[in-house]
Amino acid sequence: MTAETAIVTMAATIGDVTVSYHDRVSKLQAFDHLARSPFDRSDWYGLLAQFGKRPLVAMAEGPGGAAALPLVRTESGFASLHHWFAFAWRPLATPGPAGDALLRAMAKDLRNQAPCITLDYLPDEDGSATRLRAAFRSAGWLTRLEPRDTNHVLNVGTRNFATYWAQRPGPMRTTLKRKAKKVDVEISTGFDNAAWQAYVDIYNRSWKTVEQDAGLLEAFARREGDLGHLRLGVARHEGVPVAAQFWTVEHGTAFIHKLAYDQDHAKLSAGTTLSAALFAHVIDTDKVALVDFGTGGDGYKRDWMDTERPRYRLTCVDPLQPAAWRLVARKAADRLASHLRRG
Repeated sequence: MTAETAIVTMAATIGDVTVSYHDRVSKLQAFDHLARSPFDRSDWYGLLAQFGKRPLVAMAEGPGGAAALPLVRTESGFASLHHWFAFAWRPLATPGPAGDALLRAMAKDLRNQAPCITLDYLPDEDGSATRLRAAFRSAGWLTRLEPRDTNHVLNVGTRNFATYWAQRPGPMRTTLKRKAKKVDVEISTGFDNAAWQAYVDIYNRSWKTVEQDAGLLEAFARREGDLGHLRLGVARHEGVPVAAQFWTVEHGTAFIHKLAYDQDHAKLSAGTTLSAALFAHVIDTDKVALVDFGTGGDGYKRDWMDTERPRYRLTCVDPLQPAAWRLVARKAADRLASHLRRG
């Protein structure tokens, strides 16, 4: 057994399906063809492992294909292997009934591994949340699916940038018309050290809190640059960087990861000018079908986007394990205490 395929626990056979557990995310390379975003790929999970996460990959393999859940251990059981940089977390599984059967087999075996499993930031526009809940319920888990966050997207459709921009709120269009000439915009499609340093400097001078995982973010940006996915924009006023944004593009979607501007130059509205330039680039040059602005309740995202999609949390509890009920009781007590404090 090599370090790359080390099995954490023994494999189990359920019918004609084999369920196994691995501590190396290299096992996820077999699912890269299913990736819909940078956060589905094995190299993303590899970065999380490189920067301190301890993955546990649950896999099910059978005649119909394969399925995997990238997880981490918690005090109460398992949780999705997720980082707040990521916009969503989803199961990796063969489409259709064959994949559903594999997920059910995995959910059944997971009852031998943990009393509680929490899967966070699930999308459901692709059926991920519904699919997983059905798999765990059919395997005997008690499940709770609840809204976790909101994802903001723009469905581009047949629009070019001019059409899209004409539909934006009047104050945004007026701001761009008045302020666009005050800054020069540069968009890099590969990783550029000077441009990245400009982004870091601007971020540190912005209203944002200190970046807790700056090393992970830079490693992610470098990798996306190597793949040709990076769109790194910098706006300069009289040669001085005053705004920066970090986007990526793949599979017909533009992902807006980070944006910041220098508060000392806020009157320039350089962020609006830079955003407009990047939207123009991904719509007219990259020809994307969707722009994904990630999660969060920020009001300004509604000015740029046209659709909100929920992200869900799926909590699964095994009713036959006493530890699960102790956990449920503790969480209920915590919620009551929090309610009383707010009251």
